Amino acid sequence: MHLSRRNIMTLSATALATVLPKMASAQAIGFTPSPIYPDPAIQILDPSFAKYRVASSSLEQVATGARWLEGPVWFGDGRYLLVSDIPNNRVMRYDEANESWSVYNANSNYANGHARDRQGRLLSCEHLTRRVTRTEYDGSITVLADRYNGKKLNSPNDIVCKSDGSIWFTDPPFGIAGEWEGDKATAELPHSVYRISPEGKLDLVTDELKGPNGLAFSPDEKKLYIVEGRASPFRIVWSYDVGADGIKLSNKTALVTADDNGGLDGFKVDIDGNLWCGWGSNGAAGARPEDLNGVKIFNPAGKAIGFIKLPERCPNLVFGGPKKNRLYMASSHSVYAIYVETRGAV
Repeated sequence: MHLSRRNIMTLSATALATVLPKMASAQAIGFTPSPIYPDPAIQILDPSFAKYRVASSSLEQVATGARWLEGPVWFGDGRYLLVSDIPNNRVMRYDEANESWSVYNANSNYANGHARDRQGRLLSCEHLTRRVTRTEYDGSITVLADRYNGKKLNSPNDIVCKSDGSIWFTDPPFGIAGEWEGDKATAELPHSVYRISPEGKLDLVTDELKGPNGLAFSPDEKKLYIVEGRASPFRIVWSYDVGADGIKLSNKTALVTADDNGGLDGFKVDIDGNLWCGWGSNGAAGARPEDLNGVKIFNPAGKAIGFIKLPERCPNLVFGGPKKNRLYMASSHSVYAIYVETRGAV
């Protein structure tokens, strides 16, 4: 079957699931939604989570047929989701209005994390080029950061834009560790977290974490949370106080420790300060992926209060929809969605 870009755009997510894998040599995952309410996939671990569950909303698979989905970002002005399919070197687009699933960028430089700046422009972490870029309104690309002190960045991973316009991103070596998500290369810099000022100056925030991964601010931006993806023996979400200058970090505190062998990755914060964390097995002996795949929710004190069980590991997620109350979960080969009774903080 020959598919033009126009053909692809008109296919539903269900129809495209049978076609897209042939185009990309990827894998479509079968999924049967729950026939009952409340959906048993939405698990209440603490009574405080009950108010966030919409009893008549069930888990949906809105797209499938990718190799490894990451870095979702929501464009409310167009009602669409962009999500990286890293090993396929492309960015995919899911249109909420017509439920179509298409290729947005067929040569993404193995992009991983995405965000939007204060002007609504797309910010991207590129593994292949080892840089952070901004896509301008006319489609041209501006390089925001590719070196620090004259040395190449490792492989920018996840990214967030603060209300003052500064851009913060993590820079572990994951994208240069092999050929799967970029080109294999030797790291020139420590594993680090950086900040790009509104004026464009690149500053080192911290280089004390092994494999810094997902990051997000609390709703009032007084705290910065960072996942240490190579912490041993378990991955950790560290909480830092952000100084009055909006830059300096202090009071490093372990907020969440994945001591159930959970593979913490990307996460988002809701308006109440809860952390919605991508979850899955860290690969340790005895870890059961079927029990760990999904999204785990922690309150601002770091207590686990809820879990959304998924058929696949969830690397990252984002709040979207017209009311920012639809949680989109980029989960290995597929994108899942669920309506919740809260909204994303940003």
